[in-house]
Amino acid sequence: KLIPNEPAYGETHKGAGPRHFAFHPNGKIAYVINELDSTITVFRFTDITGGLDAIQTISTLPKGFEGRSHCADIHVHPTGKFVYGSNRGHDSIAVFSVDQTSGKLTATGHTGTGGKVPRNFVIDPSGSFLLAANQNTDNVVVFRINLATGQLTPTGYELTVPTPVCLKFWRR
Repeated sequence: KLIPNEPAYGETHKGAGPRHFAFHPNGKIAYVINELDSTITVFRFTDITGGLDAIQTISTLPKGFEGRSHCADIHVHPTGKFVYGSNRGHDSIAVFSVDQTSGKLTATGHTGTGGKVPRNFVIDPSGSFLLAANQNTDNVVVFRINLATGQLTPTGYELTVPTPVCLKFWRR
């Protein structure tokens, strides 16, 4: 039986456009990527009540960027040390380090996705690689993840896939 919490939702700021969310491996923090204003809102999650309290909102775009861009996807690294968000328009993956006490984010860089409109991306189960699906350039680009810094480096591997919009790893 499902019983709604009171309140039965968490709130982002007006005009944010929440799109996807991902939990930290500790289960106590949720990260919501906001499509319309290119931000991530960090929520503290209380598992007993199901409460979501916003504790931070941070931009996914570099300072000074003035073009049009909208967020698409978000993932937390399996170690919980990094959060990644995709920017369609800026055509990048934003990289954040995670404060392991508070769950708050610090922007540490942006990596171009090697294509246009990175609608989706996935981190492999080992946490060593990130694959970005660039919808408008028909390619999937593979990046190596630096496990100390979270930064992304292109591996040189790229797949041609018509209009890729979703990637998943299958675990045996």
